[in-house]
Amino acid sequence: MNNKYTQEHIDFLKANIKGCPWRELADKFNKHFGMNLKMSTVMSVAYRNGLKNGRDFRFKEGYIPTQFKKGHTPWNKGKKGISYPGMKATQFKPGHKAHNWVPIGSERVNGDGYTDVKVRDGQLQKNWKGKHILIWEEHNGPVPPGCAVIFGDGNRRNFDPGNLILVSRKQLVRLNQGRLIQGDAELTKTGIIIADILNRIGEKRNRKL
Repeated sequence: MNNKYTQEHIDFLKANIKGCPWRELADKFNKHFGMNLKMSTVMSVAYRNGLKNGRDFRFKEGYIPTQFKKGHTPWNKGKKGISYPGMKATQFKPGHKAHNWVPIGSERVNGDGYTDVKVRDGQLQKNWKGKHILIWEEHNGPVPPGCAVIFGDGNRRNFDPGNLILVSRKQLVRLNQGRLIQGDAELTKTGIIIADILNRIGEKRNRKL
């Protein structure tokens, strides 16, 4: 605390600062102590002692509070679609669709090279689902938890149901580690058998440790 200000000064600020505008607080302070401090000085003393009024928090040059005062009427009251003078209206109108909106059933290629199909609106990335997953589920039902659908020949554009293979996440890790996904679905199925064998060997080794 600055030696210029006593504990009595600080206690007065503590007792009067809550919800009180800075200019009003400065007037009270000066009247009580017979001083002539600037509002900015009172603010500085308060802040140095960890005191805030919880009211004025944004200031223009000269520490003049910029919050709206009671009874103030905003310039743009009743003017929908404009936030400040000269600004073009940008908010969506009722029924307006974003410029990048596409209908359900639309397809896209995502960053990983997989084809996605739009299946719903309003849930951001959950609006889209892998086309290969949709085709597999159409023939087999929902993908079980902890599983994935892969392309048997490694071609992410071959959506033939016979080329789509369900594997567990554990199998998929082994397939990727051993580069066992081949250019032929039947060879990849053999690779899945090898992945299972490698996983069993690994499990037995872990039990012995």
